Order: sequence, then C-alpha cells, then structure tokens
Amino acid sequence: MLMEWQQTFETGILEFDEHHKQLVDLLNMAHDGACYGAETDELDAVINELIKYTEYHFISEEYWMEEYNYPFLISHRQEHQEFTKTIVQFHNDFQQGKAHLSMEILTFLMEWFNTHILGSDAKYGAFFTTLKQNASVLP
Repeated sequence: MLMEWQQTFETGILEFDEHHKQLVDLLNMAHDGACYGAETDELDAVINELIKYTEYHFISEEYWMEEYNYPFLISHRQEHQEFTKTIVQFHNDFQQGKAHLSMEILTFLMEWFNTHILGSDAKYGAFFTTLKQNASVLP
C-alpha cells in the first residue's frame, strides 16, 4: 500500500471526498501492481483508469467552482492542467516502453495528491463550508 486515506484529506464535500478516496485506491492499485510484478497490460489499465477518473474528478470540481464563483478557480484549474499533462506524458512514455511504473513516479503521484488536497482542495473546502453556513441552498 502506498498511502492510506486520512481524515485530514476531507474537504467537507462528500462527493469530492468520495472521489479522492477512489483516487487513493487507484494509486494503491498502481503501487501494488508495480511491487508485485503485474503484467504491463494490467499496469497500463490501472494507469489509464487513474487518468480517466482524475479527469472526471477535475471536471466535477471545476464545474462546482464555476457554479459557486470560487475565487481561485483559474489557479486551481492550472494545477489540474499541469498534473494532467504530466501524467498523460508519463502514460504515453509507458505505453511506448520509454518509462516504467517506478517508485519515482508513484512518489510523485502521492506527493502531488497530498499537496493538492491538503493545500488547494482544503481552500475550496473552507470556501464551500462558509457558503453552506450562509445559505441553505447548497448540498
């Protein structure tokens, strides 16, 4: 196991917390596959699912941010775009045999996840918590 879900990761928005838990599970699947010698096609499938689910999650977050006029949407979106560019490039290299699923890339993914959730996502969590307290229309 690469990382465990921690309560400190919670944003207070159930939908996104569930997304984040799924992403932790996918990171752990990638880690376990790499550590226990999974076949290349199995690792490729996990990496592909991680990318697809990450993109789904980013779109969901950004939609909410637009919907509620989150003031840091642009910088948050840029973080998403940079991460997506990095992981897609890694996946392309992996598929072409130019890279392997190493602890270096797994550590990058884990650190980015930790930094992003505990930093940027915590900010929108606090923003939405304040909105909830001031209006009964939010979920």
